[in-house]
Amino acid sequence: MTNLLRPTRREAITLAAATLALPGGALAARAGTPLLPYGATPSKRQLAWHRMEQNAFVHFTINTFTDREWGYGDEDPAIFNPKAFDADQIVGAAKAADLRGLILTAKHHDGFCLWPSAFTEHSVKNSPYKNGKGDIVGEIAAACRRQGLQFGIYLSPWDRNHPDYGRPAYITFFRNQLRELLTQYGPIYEVFFDGANGGDGYYGGAREMRKIDAVPYYNWPSIIDFVHQLQPMACTFDPVGADLRWVGNEEGEAGDPCWATMDDKGFTPEKGNSGVRGGSVWWPAEADVSSRYGWFWHAYEDGESRSPANLMKIYFDTVGRSAGLLLNLAPDTRGRITDEDVGNLTAFGTALRAMYATDLAKGASAAASSARPGHPAANVLDRDPHSFWASDDHAAQPSLILDLGAPRTFDVVRLAEYLPLGLRVDRFAVDVQAAGGWREILSKRGIGSQRVLRLDTPVTARHVRLRITAAAAAPAITEFGLYLAPLLLEPPHIVRDRAGMVTLTSDAPGQAIAYTIDGSTPTAASPRYTAPFLLPDGGTVQAIGIHLASNATSTVGRRSFDIRKSDWKILRASAPGAERLIDELNRTDWIAPLVGPDGKPCSVTIDLGRSLDVRGFVLKPGWHAPQGAGDPAAWTVRIGDDPALAGPVQEMGEFANIAANQAPQRLAFRHPHRGRYVEIAFPRTAKGEARLAIAEIGILTR
Repeated sequence: MTNLLRPTRREAITLAAATLALPGGALAARAGTPLLPYGATPSKRQLAWHRMEQNAFVHFTINTFTDREWGYGDEDPAIFNPKAFDADQIVGAAKAADLRGLILTAKHHDGFCLWPSAFTEHSVKNSPYKNGKGDIVGEIAAACRRQGLQFGIYLSPWDRNHPDYGRPAYITFFRNQLRELLTQYGPIYEVFFDGANGGDGYYGGAREMRKIDAVPYYNWPSIIDFVHQLQPMACTFDPVGADLRWVGNEEGEAGDPCWATMDDKGFTPEKGNSGVRGGSVWWPAEADVSSRYGWFWHAYEDGESRSPANLMKIYFDTVGRSAGLLLNLAPDTRGRITDEDVGNLTAFGTALRAMYATDLAKGASAAASSARPGHPAANVLDRDPHSFWASDDHAAQPSLILDLGAPRTFDVVRLAEYLPLGLRVDRFAVDVQAAGGWREILSKRGIGSQRVLRLDTPVTARHVRLRITAAAAAPAITEFGLYLAPLLLEPPHIVRDRAGMVTLTSDAPGQAIAYTIDGSTPTAASPRYTAPFLLPDGGTVQAIGIHLASNATSTVGRRSFDIRKSDWKILRASAPGAERLIDELNRTDWIAPLVGPDGKPCSVTIDLGRSLDVRGFVLKPGWHAPQGAGDPAAWTVRIGDDPALAGPVQEMGEFANIAANQAPQRLAFRHPHRGRYVEIAFPRTAKGEARLAIAEIGILTR
């Protein structure tokens, strides 16, 4: 999901000391010096959102049935028919992953509505699902209530179906749909407005390109106010005046640090990723990332969903850096989360709960170098989010020591600031006491809503010290916890080179690899990997890691390959260096002008070495595009046995969401085309750049 709408100005939220009703004497004075908020602080609804920490995104709509990421808007509602739809199974999968809320794509860019909207016929009411009497939004909302998750909605501002999109009448339509969603389905904790807006579409049959100037067109501040009038506790995501900002990528990686504050000088993905220390606006980051390559379910991604170990890494890289995690789940055409995905989500949630089941700091005694009356060091251990330790204003680099009573082994440190008083800590360090004195085990910038840090290796100590090495105001620390993360093995990495040679590797020491290539699921009894092996004509490789010390195994890693590229060559290209597109090295980019020397769109023609049935292609976006180069937005293809390829275009389409999601794009043709030569042309870029960057192209023959 691209995010093109960014605020240029937003009022900072400040909480005056007189209006804060904080338990435990939060604003207790010391010798007449009150503890006042520092800088921007969160609103009541933002604070409630912070405490949720990790939530689910569910992408499910007519795209699930068309095998696309972005629908065009001309889809027939008759194809939407999830015959085994199970809202409780979907919500249960989110709950198993220890996710606390769930946001459903009530309407994506294609305009198809998962509720029987009174304002359009392009909805579930004209589908076979429950004979037109179904309401997916209502069923998911009810399942969330039954299972204790909060419910949120995604409503795409861009509607490629509606005839009035881009005109004033559409805004009335959009607000009417928003009112339906905010008044018919109970409490809403978040409304997610996607930043992808304007482009080609069906538009009631016009089939044309429509562009908008998003900020004045939608009048985002008025729409945000409209949401807050109808749902005062609903945080809004992304546009002008919103409560939450985009983290700047869809990879599940927040900046380190990731400040909850921003300035009012406009958004960039880089600023969204890190925030702005001392910024005047409280605008925390939400990290949306999918459990699969795509946002919607695709059969070809089965077996390649994120492992529990990878999900845990994402947790530390988002929640652990004070961002909110929004993890996407993709129901299949049955209307259910696949067994594989449920298994991975459950294993992740089980590991997360196991990690937090035992706080190794529980029962410890705490002592601080400085503490204000009413805010002693012991407050960091009481599990009360309203109490905190605060030092004296003039304490130089205050510190707090936990005496665990006996040596304990941990590899996770969790800290939290008391957010109603703002972001006060700039830098901190954690030490353990050893025979030779104190030893630093980590040092970081920023704490925020929570800092969850995993050490490279476990440490054993009785005394653990937190040092505030730089702070803009007296620190207010509400939590200091120590945990031991359970063992989660990452599946082996599976790669194949241009010659068709497959290599399996593991990041973990002391780990063996077992694999299969016959379609069977690998077990500890499967063949052990000892050396690279040849797979020239393609196939599926599955592998597991085996921890030799404990015999624990990872989840299954899976990669499917097509024919090898050693027989391929570049016949012609509109710019030099196109050999990088077929070198099987994903970090070598082809950079080319959008318009070739002949005045035609940028293109490359690949000689496959023999005539084949070509069923599609795979494109990997550029690894590190230079300034002025972007991702391709659209493509055309010609295939044949005559190298001139003088015939008409046989296939064409778009690269959906490519600017925000750098996962490989898999484009399947309507039917196979026979030929030795494949020409792929790129008529435009995603953000209007004059050059494009592509890392790799593969051809689908299977």
